[in-house]
Amino acid sequence: MPQLALIVGVYLVGITFNTFLYGLVLAQFVTYFKTKFEDPLWIRTAVWSLLFTDTIHSVVEIYAIWQTCVENYGNLASFGSVTWPIPFTAVATSVEAIITQLFLAYRVFLLTHSKVLLGTICVSSTLGFIFGLIAGIASGVIQEIAKFGRLVPFVVLWLTFQSLSDFIISASLIAVLARSRTGSRKTHAIINRLIQGAVETGTLASIFALADLFSFVFFRNTNLYAMFGFPIGRIYTNTLLHTLNARAELRNMESIIDCDLEGNSVFRLQSRNRMASGGDVEIPKVN
Repeated sequence: MPQLALIVGVYLVGITFNTFLYGLVLAQFVTYFKTKFEDPLWIRTAVWSLLFTDTIHSVVEIYAIWQTCVENYGNLASFGSVTWPIPFTAVATSVEAIITQLFLAYRVFLLTHSKVLLGTICVSSTLGFIFGLIAGIASGVIQEIAKFGRLVPFVVLWLTFQSLSDFIISASLIAVLARSRTGSRKTHAIINRLIQGAVETGTLASIFALADLFSFVFFRNTNLYAMFGFPIGRIYTNTLLHTLNARAELRNMESIIDCDLEGNSVFRLQSRNRMASGGDVEIPKVN
C-alpha cells in the first residue's frame, strides 16, 4: 500500500492541485479580458497561447488519472511504464515556462535597461525550454521507468535552467525596486507591493521545479515527481496574468501617488501607453 500511494496517490494529488490552479487561472483570464487592456499583439498572443495550452494540458491530466485508475485498474504491470500524458506534460510545461519567462525578461529590461541581463535570462530560459523538450520527447520514446536513468542529465539541465531564470528575474526586480525607495510613505507602500509581487513571481515556480527535480532524481520508481510537475505550468501562467492584471490596481492608485509626489521624488507611475507594453512602473536610476 505505501508503494501504491507513491505511484497512484501522488499522481492524484498532483492532478487535483493542478485542477484547482486551473480554476484560479481561468479567473485571471476573465479579469484580463474584462479589463480590456490596450496591450500590443504579442502580449495578447502570449495570453491566448497560455489559455489554449493550459486548457489542453489540464484536460490531458484528467485523462491521465482516468487512464491510471480506470483503464489500468488492477494492472500492476502498467506502473512500470509511462504513457503519453507524461511526455506531453514536460513539453507543455516547457512551452508555458518560456512564454512567461520571456515576458518577465522584457519587464526586467523595461526597469533596468540592461541588455546583458535581458540576454542572460533569454539564454537561460531558451536552454531550459530545449532540454525540457528533449526530456519530454525522450521519456515518450523510452517509456520504461526502469530505463529513466538516462534521462537524468536532461531533466537536471531542464529544471536547473528553468529555476535559474526564475531566480534571476525575481532577484533583478527586487533589487531595482529596493534601490528606488524614496522615503515617501505612499510610494514606499506601492514599491513594497511590487517587491512582494516580484518575490511571488519566481519563488513558487522555483520550489515546484526543484521539488520535481529532486523527486525525479532520487525517487524514479515512484510518481512523486508528477505531483510537483503537473501544476508548474499553471503556476507560470498565473504569474504572467497576475503581472498583467496588477496594472489595473496600480492605475487606481495613480491619483494617490500623484498627490504624494514631491520635487525630489524618483518614483512615478507610467503612462497608459507604457504600461500597456507590459511594464508596471518606471523606476529611474537612483544615485
